[in-house]
Amino acid sequence: MFDFLDLDRYDLFGAFWTTIELAVFSAIGSLIWGTALVAMRVSPVPIMRAFAAGYVHIFRNTPLTLLIVFCSLGLNQTLGMEMWTDRDAETLGFRLAVLGFIAYTSTFVSEALRSGINTVPVGQAEAARALGLSFSQVLRLIVLPQAFRTSVAPLTNVLIALIKNTTVAAAIGVAEAALLMREMIENEAELIPIAVLFALGFMVLTLPTGLLLGWVAKRVAVKR
Repeated sequence: MFDFLDLDRYDLFGAFWTTIELAVFSAIGSLIWGTALVAMRVSPVPIMRAFAAGYVHIFRNTPLTLLIVFCSLGLNQTLGMEMWTDRDAETLGFRLAVLGFIAYTSTFVSEALRSGINTVPVGQAEAARALGLSFSQVLRLIVLPQAFRTSVAPLTNVLIALIKNTTVAAAIGVAEAALLMREMIENEAELIPIAVLFALGFMVLTLPTGLLLGWVAKRVAVKR
């Protein structure tokens, strides 16, 4: 029944490890860039607010597959961007995929954090400004720490969606789980057991993540 599960022929664990690496690097980059975007969206500088708002609206409404393919065909094959890889095709595809995931997922991180910022009473920021703190100090020391605590639950949803979205990297040949599943189905012609196997694999990745961060959200939630 499980004849298709030939680990010498199919690197199942390696494929899921690549999926985990894609998710981890993309999550870190998305958190950093998404925080920068939300800082620009609430800044007192109009051009920064306009840039961040335009970026979020454009990239959030662009299909992820289109972004990933653009990173491969547009940035690499047309503009010659090599992402410091010395022409290593496998590493190059991985880095281009991470770049596409960051460009897309950071918009959802930004929106989740902005909803958290909206829960912080305006009086706290006004009091801090009255004490002489600059905008960056108010944002860094008072607003963002509370916004992060409030946004753990929506950020968890963004992270789970990112893990599932990593399957799109197969479109540019990154050797993650979805690409291996496609290869196994083509070679073994056992659609249902292979699909169930990979569905279970993704559940192993997403369920503990959701339960852990759900517990964290309850522990750090700001009670008002």
